Amino acid sequence: MNPPKKIDEGQTSQDGVKSSNIDPSEKKPPKPEDKPFQNFINEEFIPCLRKALSDHGKLPITLSLTQENRPVVGGQCWIVKGEIHPARRFWLCFSEEAINSKKTIILAETGTEPSLLESFLIDEKRTTLALLLSRTLQRLNGQKWLSPN
Repeated sequence: MNPPKKIDEGQTSQDGVKSSNIDPSEKKPPKPEDKPFQNFINEEFIPCLRKALSDHGKLPITLSLTQENRPVVGGQCWIVKGEIHPARRFWLCFSEEAINSKKTIILAETGTEPSLLESFLIDEKRTTLALLLSRTLQRLNGQKWLSPN
């Protein structure tokens, strides 16, 4: 009996099966959304949001992830807290330590305390970096915080 013939990448064997050109030891890098929550927020979302705000001429005064009581209604949650000139503040709240958890956004104009809590991305089953970033910017722009509408 003859030993099995070794097939080079991209060749077809006698039974018509084409070999893969992909080395099985090479895996695709994980999606940013597959990172642990804190890593995703601190390494992916916050730097992208900082750059996007800067691109709109709104260099953030503060932009950080904390776990504390949610403004307006209370209750512990994870919060991306941000402030842009002139002292406009926003809180993007995650009910759990997961990007696909329920989210709310809270906004406060200069010199005011936050008073309104809004559901955020409620119809989305899967949250991605691009979606979270674009909708955050869209909401801030809706307040006319990024550019005049």
